[in-house]
Amino acid sequence: AHGCSAPLCIVQGGGKVYSDNITRILDRLLDGYDNRLRPGSGGGITEVKTDIFVTSFGPVSDVEMEYTMDMFFRQMWVDERLKFEGPTEILRLNNKMVDKIWTPDTFFRNSKKSISHNMTTPNKLFRIMQNGTVLYTMRLTINAECPMSLMNFPMDGHACPLRFGSFAYTSSEIKFTWRKGLRASVECPKESMSLLQYDLVGQTLSSEIMKLNTGHYSVQVVHFLLQRKLGYYLIQTYIPLIMIVVLSQVSFWINKESVPARTVAGITTVLTMTTLSISARQSLPKVSYATAMDWFIAVCFAFVASALSDSSPQGGLKRRNHSVSYSEPDDTPPLPVFFQQGSAFPQIPQLAGTSPIDVYARVLFPLTFALFNLVYWYIYLAKDPLEMVG
Repeated sequence: AHGCSAPLCIVQGGGKVYSDNITRILDRLLDGYDNRLRPGSGGGITEVKTDIFVTSFGPVSDVEMEYTMDMFFRQMWVDERLKFEGPTEILRLNNKMVDKIWTPDTFFRNSKKSISHNMTTPNKLFRIMQNGTVLYTMRLTINAECPMSLMNFPMDGHACPLRFGSFAYTSSEIKFTWRKGLRASVECPKESMSLLQYDLVGQTLSSEIMKLNTGHYSVQVVHFLLQRKLGYYLIQTYIPLIMIVVLSQVSFWINKESVPARTVAGITTVLTMTTLSISARQSLPKVSYATAMDWFIAVCFAFVASALSDSSPQGGLKRRNHSVSYSEPDDTPPLPVFFQQGSAFPQIPQLAGTSPIDVYARVLFPLTFALFNLVYWYIYLAKDPLEMVG
């Protein structure tokens, strides 16, 4: 009705615009455009506004001290050379236009490996507004380093950083800012979290100026706040350790004359404790300091070793050696008359195989171990895991 067919037209504001008009606008934008020069080159500072939408966060590797995330990385800046007037307010273009204009040379400073997705075509969004504002979005997978302090492991928390900025332009040429402020510029939906051992409790944003030999550079920083989940380690390490310590105290109830039984029980618990301590360390890097779990293992090992040393047969050997030395006089004081055979009071039988050490150990060991657990869990659970890194 208006002289054009639907496939060749763009509907805008109730009217129809020929597609060749858009082509002429693009040709006019690129006429004399030099993509080697940044906007405002030789004049003011180019402000690049950024924000991030996290599509997948994780996994986090404790051994390598790194994390992986997939995101939509958005950049917005104003290039007055790209101003246009026409029937459309926004030019929605594909990735082929990106190579023809200037784009920021943004790179991630603490990344170990970065991947830009290209299937089925490069995952890039490119738009130009009438006032020259450019929106450039790309999908990236970042593998970045995350320094960790494992002193409180496994009741620990970490702030994994992500730092990005311009590679060549100093802060006097390009300035990075957060497009939606310090609170909303990084979005992490709960459904995009793929973490097994951690909870992503939040993120903090900031802007920094990094001083290097080649100048001062504008750097954007995001800290992803992670808190470790304790459940796995309770099931795999802490509860088995507590059970082994409890089992090691069974030797106090075994007849002291049954030396082989007490020795076997003690050695078995010591070996089991050693195996558990080795397996607990396999999921951690070889740090040179003791973690909270190491202290717990060390104390549990001390309890088990003490129970084993109390089961030594020295008392029985001394008693047997004493019976063989006929030359020594018997210094044992006689029993009171009312305990002797035929007295008016019945004889009180002595508990065979029970030593005073066993009697005390049956009470002191459980109480001491319970007190240790009370202090240990109060110290580590009362503190905020992120207080040192937040």
